[in-house]
Amino acid sequence: MKKTVAVIGLLLFAAAAALARPTYDETRVQPFPKTLINARYVYVASYDGDQFNASVSPDDRAAIGNVQAALRQWGRYMIVNHPQEADMILLVQSRPSEDVVAVYDAHVPGAIYLWRAMGRDGLKNDQAPLVQQLRQAVEAADNK
Repeated sequence: MKKTVAVIGLLLFAAAAALARPTYDETRVQPFPKTLINARYVYVASYDGDQFNASVSPDDRAAIGNVQAALRQWGRYMIVNHPQEADMILLVQSRPSEDVVAVYDAHVPGAIYLWRAMGRDGLKNDQAPLVQQLRQAVEAADNK
C-alpha cells in the first residue's frame, strides 16, 4: 500500500513538473540593450581582425562584407573604418556549422557582448538573416 501511494505521488509530481516547464517560443526576439538604441556609428569586423587583416579567413571576410551590405540597405547606421569612431561594434564569425554576429558597446573596451545571434548560413548573402534578427531586436527595443 505504501509503495502504491509513493508511486502515485511520484507520478503526480512528475506530471506537475512536466506541465510547469517553460515554453520555448522560436519567434521571440532576443531583447536589444537600451544603451545602444541611440548608436549611429558601427564598426564591423571578425573576431580575428578587420576585413583587411591577412589572418582573417575568406569566409569571415565575406561575412563582414555581407553584414556591411545589409546595414547599408537598412540605413539606420553609418559604417566607420575604425573602432575608435564607432558607438557600436559588430563582430562576426562565419563557420560551416554556424554563423555568429555579436554586438559590443564601443565605449566599453574588453566588455562582454550585449546582444548575439547565431544560425546556420546566417551571414552567407547580402541579406544576412542574422542582421535581420538584429534589425527586429533594435526596432522592438526602439518602440518600447
